[in-house]
Amino acid sequence: MTVTILGVPTNSSGTTGGVARAPAAVRSGGLSAELDAIGPDVIDAGDIVVDRPIGVRGEDGVIDGTNLATTLARTRAAVADARRRGDRVILLGGDCPVLIGGLAGCRDAAGLLPGLLFVDGHEDAWPPDLSTTGEAADMELGWLLGRGLDPLSDALRTEIPQLAPELVAVLGPRDRSEIVAAGVEPLDNLVPVLDDVAVARDPAAAAVGALGRIAPDGEPWWLHVDLDVLSTEALPAVDYQQPGGLSWSDLRELADGALGRGGCVGATVTIYNPDLDPDGRFASTIATFVSDLAGRLAPSRGVSERYA
Repeated sequence: MTVTILGVPTNSSGTTGGVARAPAAVRSGGLSAELDAIGPDVIDAGDIVVDRPIGVRGEDGVIDGTNLATTLARTRAAVADARRRGDRVILLGGDCPVLIGGLAGCRDAAGLLPGLLFVDGHEDAWPPDLSTTGEAADMELGWLLGRGLDPLSDALRTEIPQLAPELVAVLGPRDRSEIVAAGVEPLDNLVPVLDDVAVARDPAAAAVGALGRIAPDGEPWWLHVDLDVLSTEALPAVDYQQPGGLSWSDLRELADGALGRGGCVGATVTIYNPDLDPDGRFASTIATFVSDLAGRLAPSRGVSERYA
């Protein structure tokens, strides 16, 4: 079984800088050498084509929603092709909405959606009209759970699969007070949410416990890692810093515990901003993290035959 890595150089703010440069920066930070050490079971398939963005917020409240729909469709097709070959997939963003294309591609390939282990410093469920930024990276999990879809164009709405709440668990957010203050309903009334403090007590146990709910009996699941789940001390190269957060050790324990359980069919790693990392120090750290994920996904680890 092969692991296919695909870059998706997106930035929901409608620019080609910042997080859109992350796939290239992580590769320059040593990803190729890290993957070579794993062997032929891991293939870097390059980047999905992303059209030049337009940094304008539309009537739907989303910046550059037309381009987002196109990018998601291309991501969906690439992931579906990989999954039909039996590959596991790592999407290297860019920012969080690439997750939507990954899940949709899994559904197209297998006829069902995987569970979602959503590891993020934010809940990402703002309604478009209440988002302070207009960036789809504020909104993607809400959309996947059926929130905030009404104002979206048909083209964008078509690309967003609908996840049943029992397929989703959220680990690590620390923005609840901001959400409540803005009059947005937090997700803990809909899906299980463990904040950063609770996760840090035992990251592996938090992940395994969540997977017991969303992917029992070896069912497939997808790992989403927004690197702003880390503390600012651990990773300052993110756009929206907050107090608190996990350490790199916490994140590795969480990922090891989750992947050790088996059943993972893909992952997203997003939100690193190389513009805030001028010496490339964190690009190297992220390259190692991504290669570690790839190494854990490369062997067959208990994915049921009907999902492989």
